[in-house]
Amino acid sequence: MRQWPRPCSSGRDHPVNSVTSLESKTIARKPITDGTESSKSRRTSPRTVTAPNMAVSPGSPRKKAAAAGPRAAAAKAPEAKDQAVAARERLDAIQAVIIESLEDDKAEDIMTLDLAGRAAFTDRMIIATGLADRQISAMAMHLQQKLRDAGVGRVPVEGAGGSDWVLIDAGDIVVHLFKPEARALYRLEKMWSAELDDAESDA
Repeated sequence: MRQWPRPCSSGRDHPVNSVTSLESKTIARKPITDGTESSKSRRTSPRTVTAPNMAVSPGSPRKKAAAAGPRAAAAKAPEAKDQAVAARERLDAIQAVIIESLEDDKAEDIMTLDLAGRAAFTDRMIIATGLADRQISAMAMHLQQKLRDAGVGRVPVEGAGGSDWVLIDAGDIVVHLFKPEARALYRLEKMWSAELDDAESDA
């Protein structure tokens, strides 16, 4: 009788045992996908925040005026006009205080010049003449005190210590006090007169 070779104890050399061992092993594999669904599920969609319905005003004054429209500009016009009228009335009141003070101190040849739009340092100029140093110093001291009482505040005075020309700065009104010879020499009223401006414009 023909004898077959005995199989090894491990069974690796026997063909039947090899097939059986391979079939008994189960390999778990993940299902193959194209990756579209998994990537979409993992990807977080951006959050959309709905802002409340608020009107954002532009930044520059020009853009604000354009956004406001002509009605807002027309509404502001009377307000600006009222402010201009109030400023002019305040200026007239200060001028009246100055003129009254100079007249009380016997100042001569009082002249008022309107420099609005013509000079950057003031809107009006008042020029007056005093006959002596003591008179001019007294006029400056009285005028300074009356302007403070009228609410002008700080009123600087230059040249009050015995000079032929004293300047009182009341802000929108500047007062010049001269001796007769100094006033004739400097001729401020001629320098700032409207007639001189008209002559230069004609030339």
